[in-house]
Amino acid sequence: MAYKVAVVGATGNVGREMLDILAERRFPASEVVALASSRSVGVEVSFGDRTLKCKALDAYDFSDVDICLMSAGGSVAKEWAPKIGAQGCVVIDNSSAWRMDPDVPLIVPEVNAAAVAGFAKKNIIANPNCSTAQLVVALKPLHDAATIKRVVVSTYQSVSGAGKEGMDELFAQTRAVFVSNPVEAKKFPKRIAFNLIPHIDVFMEDGFTKEEWKMVAETKKILDPKIKLVATCVRVPVFIGHSEAVNIEFEKPISADEARDILREAPGLLVIDKREPGGYITPHESAGEDATYVSRIREDPTVDNGLVLWCVSDNLRKGAALNAVQIAETLMNRKLLAPKKKAA
Repeated sequence: MAYKVAVVGATGNVGREMLDILAERRFPASEVVALASSRSVGVEVSFGDRTLKCKALDAYDFSDVDICLMSAGGSVAKEWAPKIGAQGCVVIDNSSAWRMDPDVPLIVPEVNAAAVAGFAKKNIIANPNCSTAQLVVALKPLHDAATIKRVVVSTYQSVSGAGKEGMDELFAQTRAVFVSNPVEAKKFPKRIAFNLIPHIDVFMEDGFTKEEWKMVAETKKILDPKIKLVATCVRVPVFIGHSEAVNIEFEKPISADEARDILREAPGLLVIDKREPGGYITPHESAGEDATYVSRIREDPTVDNGLVLWCVSDNLRKGAALNAVQIAETLMNRKLLAPKKKAA
């Protein structure tokens, strides 16, 4: 079976990554269409060894498209996902627009693949926030083994999470520092070069940011509503790769050695945990890789049944594009979606 696939937002960081991953994983596509806003019509993007010319989203007919991978922002997703879904095309959306809708499944295939069947209510499936995706991949096997009560997570999130503008700003500011030029902050509220910013997304009334709220709400929806979670999200001067320091409190006893063995067997995870200099993963090494990496697994002596670990992943891949393609593969593997056009 071969599916017709559309990628909306094909000129952005995540859209380009979606096209790369579709090609890398040899997704069974009869045709792949690159879509963007009208100002990007004709812009060329790579798909494997081919080049695709972008077409306009607002003029495209989805009636013969099977799967739409969308990474075009919340307002576009809010407007277009229902229209596309109404034409019988399943939308896998990377924005925050549909994640908390009770009729839209929020999916990380290694964690809650069975929930994907709920897509039929609206023909929309939501991709979680990048920082949530890697976290729940690491939490799921530990939760199954010892039942998580509480999680305290501090994130160290790369500038690519803020799109191409964020990456450009880090590059420009770093260069400005080295040549003693004025440092301009446009995308971020403060200088990001050689600095940290404890602020991602908008502030909420309780003092948390929306990024921190997303991690709480999405973890509960994907993994278990009983889990208590608190997050502090920090932007760091790294181009690609989100890192997380995670403190976990369990209902049942679990040792660091037991956790290490469990995580080594878990899907989507790689454990790199030697107690020596360099025996851990950094975001630089995770860039371009599919896995979620776990390091620095140790017992927390300050609580009963506590563990501490370090979790790193390429936010453009597992945090966004790869997870979306894996959702499409899940639909296919579970035989939940048949192509509209039969192969000749």
